[in-house]
Amino acid sequence: MPRLVMRRAKQKVGLVPGTLVHVGERKIEKVRIRIIDYDETQLEEKEVKTVEECFPFKDKPTISWINIDGLHDVEVVEKIGKQFGLHPLILEDIVHTGQRPKLEDFGDHIFIVLKMLYYNKEKVELEAEQVSLIFGENFVISFQERVGDIFEPLRERIRKGKGRVRKAGADYLAYALIDSIVDNYFVILEQLGETIEDTEQELAIDPTVATLQTIRAFKKEMIFLRKSIWPLREVVNSLERGESSLIHESTGIYLRDVYDHTIQIIDTVESYRDMLSGMLDVYLSIISNRMNEVMKVLTIFAAIFIPLTFVAGVYGMNFGFMPELGWRWGYFGVLLVMAIVAAVMIVYFKRKRWL
Repeated sequence: MPRLVMRRAKQKVGLVPGTLVHVGERKIEKVRIRIIDYDETQLEEKEVKTVEECFPFKDKPTISWINIDGLHDVEVVEKIGKQFGLHPLILEDIVHTGQRPKLEDFGDHIFIVLKMLYYNKEKVELEAEQVSLIFGENFVISFQERVGDIFEPLRERIRKGKGRVRKAGADYLAYALIDSIVDNYFVILEQLGETIEDTEQELAIDPTVATLQTIRAFKKEMIFLRKSIWPLREVVNSLERGESSLIHESTGIYLRDVYDHTIQIIDTVESYRDMLSGMLDVYLSIISNRMNEVMKVLTIFAAIFIPLTFVAGVYGMNFGFMPELGWRWGYFGVLLVMAIVAAVMIVYFKRKRWL
């Protein structure tokens, strides 16, 4: 969690449970509220300026999707909570963006927290946004931190009446939102997989310190991704196996499909984690081998020069009656002996395949 978020989280210490304090980064200037109200035969879509314009949609017989972008204005969240009868702890969790994925069933409505992920390829990091969903018999309320999401294909399906979303209830709309987030995880994993493959090729050709930093960054992102997906599996499983009257049997089949997708994503994440661990081991092995080669070359040079240094040391002693001191060709003779010793040692090392 960023330091700014941690500092803001300290503001909640000692406050009454349910007190609304926005904990997170303010990502937009002004809260935006959009409403899509529909049934099988009609559709109404609009952007409202005040939160009070959402209130009539609570009791309409049609399905209403109220999407709120921006969590920094706690007054908007509080008014929505009062009008739709939401528990204060739900509102507290909505404005606290550090929540883990979870599900809470309150009987007449269900509260779900999810993580919507984006992959920044330039920075080689994942960016997360908390998405809170609340759905009842005929409404779905979604809270997001900023404008822009992955739900536009779903909106197009609603507008054009494709699929069964216009024929089904609010539970199916909630499923469709969850399914969009889960499907986006596959896109994220595909992008990560491509970058991991590029890093693996770089590792095989010419690994550098930057390669190590990339591997470590990926391992960190996999930990973050795992923390976002493992709880999501429990959320979907609770929805599918729960006994809430808000979940129709026909929707349960689709929830089982989402559950299968979460299992596939978890398996892929675990595979990537194993690959990255293996790549880290390979990198350390390559660096170790490079160091061994360097030490080997230095050791061979040292071994060659040890006897030459010995000969030079002996003839460097200042004794008056040393042999060959008065010989005219003594200097060249010593050099010849030193060259022969070095050549013999080099030939020996090559036969031993040390060179």
